[in-house]
Amino acid sequence: MRFADVLGRSERSELSQMEAAELLGISERTFRRWRDRHREFGLPGLADRRLAPSLRRAPVAEIERMLGLYRELYRGFTVQHFHEQLRKRHNYGLGYTVTKLHLQREGLVVRAKTRSAHRKKRPRRPMVGMMLHQDASTHAWLPGEARVYDLVVTMEDATSALYSAFLVDQEGTASSFRGLREVVARHGLFCSLYTDRGSHYFFTPEAGGKVSKTALTQVGRALRQLGIEHIAAYSPQARGRSERVFQTLQDRLPKEFKLAGIDSVEAANIWLRDSFIPEHNKRFAVEAEQEGSAFVADATGAWREILCLQDDRVVGPDNTVKWDRLSLQLPPSHLRPHFVKTTVRVHGYPDGRLAVFWGPHRMGDYDAQGLIIAPERLAA
Repeated sequence: MRFADVLGRSERSELSQMEAAELLGISERTFRRWRDRHREFGLPGLADRRLAPSLRRAPVAEIERMLGLYRELYRGFTVQHFHEQLRKRHNYGLGYTVTKLHLQREGLVVRAKTRSAHRKKRPRRPMVGMMLHQDASTHAWLPGEARVYDLVVTMEDATSALYSAFLVDQEGTASSFRGLREVVARHGLFCSLYTDRGSHYFFTPEAGGKVSKTALTQVGRALRQLGIEHIAAYSPQARGRSERVFQTLQDRLPKEFKLAGIDSVEAANIWLRDSFIPEHNKRFAVEAEQEGSAFVADATGAWREILCLQDDRVVGPDNTVKWDRLSLQLPPSHLRPHFVKTTVRVHGYPDGRLAVFWGPHRMGDYDAQGLIIAPERLAA
C-alpha cells in the first residue's frame, strides 16, 4: 500500500523517481523495476521471487499421516516417544524437530515450560559395578487397569542402564532379594547399593532420623555378608537419578504395554526382561567415564544362600520346624538320632522355596507349601 501511494505521487509528477526511491528506502533502479512489475502483474508482482518453496520441505501428505497417527493411536505420548514409535513401526522418515513443530501448531502437544535454574547433579561413579540403585514406584502400570503395582528397578549409577525391572503387588524384602539375585547372577558382586530408608532396607530408631548401623534388616544382613556397602538416601533429591528414570518409565511403560498387548503381570515381567530393558538401555544408557568393570564373579556361588531370608528356629518334639504357618518335617539323618530342641536355620528363597540348615549341613528342601522336595525333584 505504501508503494502504491508513492508510485501514484511519482506518476502525478509530485515526486521524482529519486525522491520516491528515497521515501521507500530503495535505490532508484529498484524503484523502476518495482514500477514495471506492478504495471505488468499488479500488487502480486511485488512479491519476493526468491521465496520459492524449498525442495526440502516436508511432504504435506506425510505430515497429515503423522498427525492422524498421533490422534488415533498415540495421543498422550511425548514427542520423543511418539517419534521413536513412528520410525520403529510406521516407516517414518521425517525428523524430530519438524514433527514437534507440527504437533505444537495443531495443539496436540504443549510447548515445554521454561526450565528452572541450573542444579548441579551428583557426579556418576566412573565405572560400572561401583554403585547400583534399587527403588520402586507405585503406579497403574497395566493399561486399562486402575489397580496399582510396584515396579522394582535395579539400575547402574555409572550408565543409568537397567539391570532388573519387574512388577509386584508390593515391594518388600522378597522383591529386593529378587532384583539383587538377578543382577548378581548375570553380572557378579558389586561395591555398593544406594536405596531409600524403607523398612525392608533399614531399621530407623527415630522417624526421620539416622538409620541404625548395628540392627540390620534381612537385606542389610545379606549385603554385609557379601561385602557390599549399603548407602541410605535421606531425601528424594538424593535419589534424583532413579527418580528421573521412574518419570520416564511412568510416561512410557503403560503406553508400551498397550502397544504390545500386555494385560497381565506375568506377561509384563517376561516382556520387560526380554524386550523392554534391552531397548531402553540402548536408547537411554550413557557411556561410563572409565572402561572396565568393578563387578566381581562369585566363584563359590555363596550369594544364592545369602540373598534370601534367614532365621533361626528351634526344632519341635515331632522333628518339625515352624515357618510362616507351615510345618517343615525334618527327614531322618545319619548325623544324629533326632533334632528335638536343636536350633536350625531356615532359608526362604524369593521363589517361595525353603531349606533347613544345621550348621553347614543342608537338612532338607521344601516347596512353597512346605512339602519336602525329593532329591530327584530338586535336580529337576
